[in-house]
Amino acid sequence: KNKTGFIDGFCEKPSENSPLLHQWERCNAIVLSWIMNTVSKELFNGIVYSTNAQSVWKDLKERFDKVNGSRIFSIQREIGTLVQGNMTIFVYFTKLRQLWDEYASLVTLPSCGCATSIAYLEHDQQQKLLQFLMGLSESYGGIRS
Repeated sequence: KNKTGFIDGFCEKPSENSPLLHQWERCNAIVLSWIMNTVSKELFNGIVYSTNAQSVWKDLKERFDKVNGSRIFSIQREIGTLVQGNMTIFVYFTKLRQLWDEYASLVTLPSCGCATSIAYLEHDQQQKLLQFLMGLSESYGGIRS
């Protein structure tokens, strides 16, 4: 929508007496609403009173654009300890899928078409299947075996 200048700082706020100020404020509000409509409820509460899309974007980028070793460790631990318990299979699988997706966003996996990469991706899929099966309730023991 040609609005990236509002988050990368290229489109700076005009001076108070500029005829472009009203247009800039309107576009900034649109970009800010896009950001607010895409973040989680918890994050939304921290940015709801913000008035500058660039500052919100910069804050979110600072918090989430880093590969954090402790977060990777935490995700791996959650994946390894997640069990179905009282959840439906759908809810259990969705939680597991969210963890896998978050892990994949933090850790770069090989994506070339070579045989080693293909074998690694197949191994990764097999590991996910095993993690899913290990976390199923005992009532699914027959399916696991």
